[in-house]
Amino acid sequence: MPAGLRSALRLLAPGLGVKRWLALILIGLLTSGLALSLLLSVYLAENLRLFTKIPTPVWWLGLATGLGLFGFGSYQLNKIFLGAFIPEQATVAYIARQVYHRQRRRKQGPKVVVIGGGTGLSVLLRGLKRHTDNITAIVTVADDGGSSGKLRRELGVLPPGDFRNCIAALADDEALTTQLFQYRFRSGQGLEGHSFGNLFITAMAEITGSFEKALYESGRVLTIRGDILPSTLEDVTLFAELDEGDTTRKVKGESAIPTGALPIERVYLQPDEPRAFPPAIQAILNADLIIAGPGSLYTSVMPNLLVLEITQAIRAGAAPTIYICNVATQPGETDHYTLDDHLQAIDTHTQTLDIPAINTESSELNRNNTACLFPYVLANSNLTHRIPAAMNLSPILPDAPKDKYYTVVAADVVDEQRPWRHDAIKLGNELMAWYKHL
Repeated sequence: MPAGLRSALRLLAPGLGVKRWLALILIGLLTSGLALSLLLSVYLAENLRLFTKIPTPVWWLGLATGLGLFGFGSYQLNKIFLGAFIPEQATVAYIARQVYHRQRRRKQGPKVVVIGGGTGLSVLLRGLKRHTDNITAIVTVADDGGSSGKLRRELGVLPPGDFRNCIAALADDEALTTQLFQYRFRSGQGLEGHSFGNLFITAMAEITGSFEKALYESGRVLTIRGDILPSTLEDVTLFAELDEGDTTRKVKGESAIPTGALPIERVYLQPDEPRAFPPAIQAILNADLIIAGPGSLYTSVMPNLLVLEITQAIRAGAAPTIYICNVATQPGETDHYTLDDHLQAIDTHTQTLDIPAINTESSELNRNNTACLFPYVLANSNLTHRIPAAMNLSPILPDAPKDKYYTVVAADVVDEQRPWRHDAIKLGNELMAWYKHL
């Protein structure tokens, strides 16, 4: 017996309640067929003369009864098949309504711009896509380590790694896409160490002729919810100046900065003043909410803010801005940092940029020109879960000096299984709840 037929016959096993409703459907079909046969026979026999004079339309009653039995049987069968996956009493109509309302709510959601890179950005995107489809991720292009760095040096493309993580996070079928995009070849000459997603984006760039088109087409193929844009299309390198006490040591490259194990005095880009990607500027100016972080302060968030036009657009826009502080410190970058230290670093780097005055008719649009770039800061308030001592990390407390001009939004956003990271769902929920109550 064919395997498909054998599987189908299992539905007729006793106790499933399937046979009775199948029988009712068959009776309904048979009754409707007999009614239609009666109609056809009367129509032909009377040659249209006596058709309208039949005193009792037996065929009509038979047709209505048959359709009613068929519909009721289909309804009950539908409940049995879907009962294992959805709440009791739910129907196809129920599922359709739920899916429709979720999709409509997401399409009508706020236009959110998120700025950063690394794994922190992808965590945030996973949480936000449950609330809105109008997401634009602006991603750093300063990555120079691992597979991304190798492709960047050998092929001259922008580093695809952070973009790969964002595509996986925003994809509809996130589980399968993430598994595929994050797959890393363990052997093979030339392939070892590369992830499939990096090769996919690089190949798409070769096919389409540009990196930005590759991101667009990759997102279209994988039906991602939102847009992913580079902060700049220029080949920039991140430099850092580390405090050695009496002297300052210069370190070149995003991947080398955390290994210096010294306090970071400042970071900067070379070449100076790279041009921002125009669609990124437009997205910021049109945004309803602008978010920076979470992620490595100096190597994921800051490289985007060092692009002059990106910072200028944030200051010019009318959208509220919020910085998501990491749950814990990061070795080599933010050792012993407090919440205030993070904000001070951002303000120090962005206020030293030569940002020209912005002519606006509304003082509200100019509100950030004399204040900090992010007047709101989201910090984790759940400190009950201990970080393993071996990781050499410290939790960042959700407090700040009282005389500061930013507001701390304290909320439980920690991943309880990995208390040094954010929980995607918690983070998305808290951000949207805060935004709605502004």
